[in-house]
Amino acid sequence: MYQRLLEHLTTAVLLLDGELRVRWMNPAAEALLAVSFSRVQGISLDTLLGGDESIDDVLAKARDAFHPYTQREARITPLNSEPLTVDYTVTPLSAEELLLEVEPRDRLMQISREEALTTRQETIKVLARGLAHEVKNPLGGIRGAAQLLERDLDDPALREFTHIIVEEVDRLSDLVDSMLGPNRIVKHEPVNIHKVLERVRALLIAEHPQVEIRRDYDPSLPDLSGDESQMIQALLNVARNAVQAMSDAGTPSPALTLRTRARRQFTLGAERHRLVSEVGVIDNGPGIPETLRETLFYPMVSGRAEGSGLGLSIAQSILHQHQGLIECDSRPGRTEFRLLIPLVINFTGEAS
Repeated sequence: MYQRLLEHLTTAVLLLDGELRVRWMNPAAEALLAVSFSRVQGISLDTLLGGDESIDDVLAKARDAFHPYTQREARITPLNSEPLTVDYTVTPLSAEELLLEVEPRDRLMQISREEALTTRQETIKVLARGLAHEVKNPLGGIRGAAQLLERDLDDPALREFTHIIVEEVDRLSDLVDSMLGPNRIVKHEPVNIHKVLERVRALLIAEHPQVEIRRDYDPSLPDLSGDESQMIQALLNVARNAVQAMSDAGTPSPALTLRTRARRQFTLGAERHRLVSEVGVIDNGPGIPETLRETLFYPMVSGRAEGSGLGLSIAQSILHQHQGLIECDSRPGRTEFRLLIPLVINFTGEAS
């Protein structure tokens, strides 16, 4: 009876013998560690976790002292799998049996970061709209005054100065509009993400023929519901940013990979979706400086002297309008932007 209850828990549970060998594990543990119980039955825990001796020491102390122990945010590396951040609790049942409960923290930490990012983006948007209102009113007055002044000037050389004033005012006005991101309503139509990526790929090849652009598509992905032109703009902003970073750094053999994957039962912010489309834009450039990573999606933040700092901010704004978001992982030699968009099969405009 107890085993049946443990099998239905979402928490990963392993039963170990006195020598810290795997005696049993529930399906949640199999999913977390990406192994089947039949494959690892009887092997030692340090082998299962890739030779991690620190957890072995903790379990041995708990066994010898016959006292439960909890470790927060520990790093483990399951056999043939990626490293994980977990909380775990070991409870001695007897001198020959220990119960190990493992709770993954990576996704919870990621959700917390996503919520913080979304909150910051909304705060920035409110501030930007207030700033736009305060800036555009005097700009309109300056533009009107320059046009009135131009009518009273006979000297063409002086009228050239008023032209410059009008042009610069228009440029500043456009810049303020860009800070606010796309302001039209998102259309909810079937969008083939691979058609969008092929359009972006064609534009990049024309602009940067020296960059190798690779495809890694999942052809089984269904259409998403959204605005095709806005999705092209968001992906183009991200991809151009990557290509420019490689170009500025003089990356030898620059390469960009466009990848698609499906993520099931995935949480974006506080909402869980049955199916999410993950679009990866991966480059082999220098990586993003540590000083820019926290403010990467803020408007007017750029690592390039001539950059406007609006491309990634606008892309993130477009993803938010599609109930999605952009994540980024970066290290020298590999930077990946992941665009996560809920997939809607019935095109009702509600994310599944």
